[in-house]
Amino acid sequence: MFSLIGLIVLSPILILTAILIKLESKGPVIFKQERLGKNGKTFRIYKFRSMCVGAEKAGGVYSAKGDSRVTKVGRFIRATSIDELPQFINILKGDMSIIGPRPTLTYHPWPIDKYTSEQRRRFEVRPGVTGLAQINGRKDIQWDKRIEYDVQYVDNISINLDLKIFMKTIAKVLTMQDNVNIGSTVRSNTINVEKNKKSDLNN
Repeated sequence: MFSLIGLIVLSPILILTAILIKLESKGPVIFKQERLGKNGKTFRIYKFRSMCVGAEKAGGVYSAKGDSRVTKVGRFIRATSIDELPQFINILKGDMSIIGPRPTLTYHPWPIDKYTSEQRRRFEVRPGVTGLAQINGRKDIQWDKRIEYDVQYVDNISINLDLKIFMKTIAKVLTMQDNVNIGSTVRSNTINVEKNKKSDLNN
């Protein structure tokens, strides 16, 4: 219901954004990408396209400040998080929730079989548009730390925590905090993987 109301109320912004994207550059208005959802099931996430077509193949996963692949409209909708609004459709489809761990790429920060048993607990709930990691640094923190926050959310999920995350997310969006990658946020997961293998063998 929240997502449906959101789509209706925000429809003027959604329509205007779609028009501006189409006017500025060739390609689809909506960017679709394979992500990992609940229980590791793959689904297609929807976002407003903020980069030129084929940008990921041309320059990799990360985009940094001043990235030439990002369009002018894309720069604005990223800074304001408007690019994330089509994910309300994912919520209506049952792929996502408002609050939960952000859905990761199928291959980044690493494939699902490279997650440790503890890290895989983040997939016990539906991924969200925003989550605990997003109000605690978002793109400024390493992925292993983000996943720690995700597992912490799974262990402490509640209405009160969801409301706290929602309100803090609104504050961060309004102040445009932590929405640009400052560098690589992936460290080698080899140590964690080896620890997990040993733990599995002992069990």
